[in-house]
Amino acid sequence: QVQLVESGGGLVQPGGSLRLSCAASGSIFRVNVMGWYRQAPGKQRELVATISSGGGTNYADSVKGRFTISRDNAKNVVYLQMNSLLPQDTAVYYCNLRNWRNVGWIDYWGQGTQVTVSS
Repeated sequence: QVQLVESGGGLVQPGGSLRLSCAASGSIFRVNVMGWYRQAPGKQRELVATISSGGGTNYADSVKGRFTISRDNAKNVVYLQMNSLLPQDTAVYYCNLRNWRNVGWIDYWGQGTQVTVSS
């Protein structure tokens, strides 16, 4: 199986920065997509950003220009650099791995890390 461990969450002031990390271990397929999702209290989980094993990225409109997703394929680690943070960014952030197979895909999730943006 796959294990995803997130780190880097915490409390930050509006306008500040945080860097989240997610370390993946286990059966990681060569073709995969890793990403970050977030869920605020009372809200639906939403996509923040994804990055494929080939390096292609996708961002939610709400974070474009502020967040940057990257990965180290050799270490199976994905990062989310969050700049110009807003109170609206407050949420639990979850790391996701989607393993692609010729018959489909399977998703794995981390335990989540809390990000709180407030004064």
